[in-house]
Amino acid sequence: MTSLPTTIQDVFNEPGCARNASKSNVERKNGCTKQLKPGGVAGGCAFDGAKVALQPFTDVAHLVHGPIACEGNSWDNRGSASSGSDLWRRSFTTDMSETDIVFGGEKRLYRAVKEITEKYDPQAIFVYQTCVPAMIGDDIDMVCKAASAKFGKPVIPINAPGFVGSKNLGNKLAGEALLEHVIGTGEPDYTTAYDINIIGEYNLSGELWQIKPLLDELGIRVLSCISGDGKYREVAYSHRAKAAMMVCSKAMINVARKMRQRYGIPFFEGSFYGIEDSSDSLRQIARMLIERGAPAELMERTQALIAREETKAWAAIERFKPRFAAKRVVLITGGVKSWSMVAALQEAGLEIVGTSVKKSTKKDKERIKELMGQDAHMIEDMSPREIYKMLKDAKADIMLSGGKSQFVALKAAMPWLDINQERCHAYMGYIGIVNLMEEIEKALYNPIWDQLRQPAPWDEFDRKRQARTVAQMYAQAADPVRDASKNGVNTISSSNEGEAGGGESAIEAHGPNLAKPARTWPCTNSTARCVACKDICSDLQPPALQAAE
Repeated sequence: MTSLPTTIQDVFNEPGCARNASKSNVERKNGCTKQLKPGGVAGGCAFDGAKVALQPFTDVAHLVHGPIACEGNSWDNRGSASSGSDLWRRSFTTDMSETDIVFGGEKRLYRAVKEITEKYDPQAIFVYQTCVPAMIGDDIDMVCKAASAKFGKPVIPINAPGFVGSKNLGNKLAGEALLEHVIGTGEPDYTTAYDINIIGEYNLSGELWQIKPLLDELGIRVLSCISGDGKYREVAYSHRAKAAMMVCSKAMINVARKMRQRYGIPFFEGSFYGIEDSSDSLRQIARMLIERGAPAELMERTQALIAREETKAWAAIERFKPRFAAKRVVLITGGVKSWSMVAALQEAGLEIVGTSVKKSTKKDKERIKELMGQDAHMIEDMSPREIYKMLKDAKADIMLSGGKSQFVALKAAMPWLDINQERCHAYMGYIGIVNLMEEIEKALYNPIWDQLRQPAPWDEFDRKRQARTVAQMYAQAADPVRDASKNGVNTISSSNEGEAGGGESAIEAHGPNLAKPARTWPCTNSTARCVACKDICSDLQPPALQAAE
């Protein structure tokens, strides 16, 4: 059984990783040693990455070995859907206490496996290692092996404690667990020349179900999906597929590459987001299956299906183009969606002013440039403050992102649509692109945005009060002599006989400042104005008063 440090080093040296391939031999030997900054796992630790990658397996009990917060923070944070068992939606944890930390939690883990087996009898149990038991030395591999022998059921250790790295590393460690303990351990009832695997697809909001009817019509069978709506037994015999499609290479490229290396299963990276990408992926699947022995007429049937579905999809989105004319979109996502969503949005006539590439590979970035041009605005890593500034500067009309960024858009009073794993709508395939356009239209033209952009009632009150005060100030400036007594300034009467030449001579003798009224500033309601609004008050003065100042 491979140790965790060895597995991590193997993942870091992944030949299929574009970033790794660009390194020198010395750099590749050192692995991905970049230290995380404080808060760097805010997007998910290695444990969280492993959990979200495997949780969509529907007939498996997912047991988290650690404090209860680990399970509480990771449960149900990916909106996958299931056509069968809902066991995966249940939350299982060993809920380690201080006593377990002192004396070890291995016995507690064994009892938890026993209880799950007796109460739920799942097809398999996945046991996730977390930081605390890993640091005190709990050997979950040994416990899982003993429990599997005792209860006659696969108990799979998932060694991905949070402290080893990022969420992306956890995705790959989950894939390594499947390769070591699951894939190749079973056999299907039968095989066909049309069997494929789909890797890195999680059936978010039931998206896979928008594609399967097309594949079924062509006679193509999804032998295994890793892991959306997946079953344990399907993964066990996934090594018998004829070809594979990789949806998210950033997450599970190691699974696709090692299955090609061990079992000779060719794969390609594709996307079902957007009309053209969906068509290209169907053609590529058909081409690979034909190369592996499927009849050549499969391509003819595939082309006919594509022509029919494209005609319907283009007609359905045509009505959105006038509504989306001159509309600008900021895309804050990552991975395959950083380019696949760009293509889908461009098909509807939307202009992309920027897309994030934080979780994108080198190949993803090249595809973005092909779609948006060499000057494409690619966002590497931005703080919320920087995203807010970019939204204002770009004058975008809507932001598409995950739930973490929604508050930045709301602060900017900008429409926002969730396109990440928490979303409630399916956007994949020919039907999905129409759904996406409908949701964008609803967000853009929701009347709430007009209301939100109007001044708040208290702001309007302050504006009117300031206008009244300025009007009074203008009146004082227009007739300073009349207002002088109210402001406590002594003026010289024109009837003063003691001064030669009357009032004009007196003013001339005493200087002009004698007759100048003391002004009351609106900000302080006194003759002294505050520093903060000095410029504002100055802007509101008539030119004559500004000159006097």
